[in-house]
Amino acid sequence: MSVAPRTHFLLFLISLSSRMGLSRYIEDIEAADGLYSLLNLDQKRDSEDFIFRRPLRCLDMLATDGSYIFVASRPQLACAAFIIAEPSEVISLELSDVNIDCSAGDFIKMFDGWVLKGEKFPSKQDHELPLHQRYTDYCSSPATGATSRSSQNVAMIFFRLHSADGSFTLAIKKLHNPFPCNIMSQSPEGSFTMVLPHQRKNCSFSIIYPVEIRLTDLSLGHAKSNELSPQRQLWSGCSGSGDYVELLGGNGVDTSMMFPVADLCFSLSGLAQMKIGCDNSVVRLVSSGNYINRVSFQYRLLEQSELPKTQENALDNFCSVE
Repeated sequence: MSVAPRTHFLLFLISLSSRMGLSRYIEDIEAADGLYSLLNLDQKRDSEDFIFRRPLRCLDMLATDGSYIFVASRPQLACAAFIIAEPSEVISLELSDVNIDCSAGDFIKMFDGWVLKGEKFPSKQDHELPLHQRYTDYCSSPATGATSRSSQNVAMIFFRLHSADGSFTLAIKKLHNPFPCNIMSQSPEGSFTMVLPHQRKNCSFSIIYPVEIRLTDLSLGHAKSNELSPQRQLWSGCSGSGDYVELLGGNGVDTSMMFPVADLCFSLSGLAQMKIGCDNSVVRLVSSGNYINRVSFQYRLLEQSELPKTQENALDNFCSVE
């Protein structure tokens, strides 16, 4: 991943943190210091046996297996770390050497996905677990609350430490996921195929960039003809079919709060493309569980000249479609 897209990705996260807050527990994050530290971090491994170690920052983004140690030099009341893996991986988190005072209001919470105030990825409509089961609270049960495993390629940890000597170690390990679902892309360009084999669930591929999306192949078990709806609303025949693909755009991470720009509920073999000028562009596959459904697509970052002109408080002007 090049420096520019990486910078865009980090700026997007910090922008969201600033605009919406990291959660109801996280209200005041010093983003500037975290940004420059993240951009200058070298996380390359020298060998397979090497265990990557470094300090954990109050605001952090982690993409490498390893051990991260947080030691508070002063009270830290609003901290969070976003963890991201490759699309075909899930994330295992383990806490150790925990030195916090839960009775004084300290906490460490791990979340299956990413959470921002009013915004969650995956959304509750797309995640198999109820919301309360996606949180792992160390203070509620230290014996069982020290480990967590994500259902997709993103997870997060947020924490509050009142004492200047509070500390803990976070171990991150990424595991192979044979059927990726609900993916956050690190890159503004690439290709992917989502497959749902007789599973009643929804899967989203989220791209935190304004992009052009090209659907190259779509196989829906019940489909009999080809047609794309280019309108900025759900095509009436698709949402009721139970098996379809929709394209979404928005400026947050919760797909249930994003703007539906097009949908497709017929098999497609060829090219259907659309430009979405939003901070976040999503391909979402909805499956009834009655068929083997598959969608393949390519995506690329829009050039500056292709971006729509923004108008204040006008999401459908900002997230335009061509």
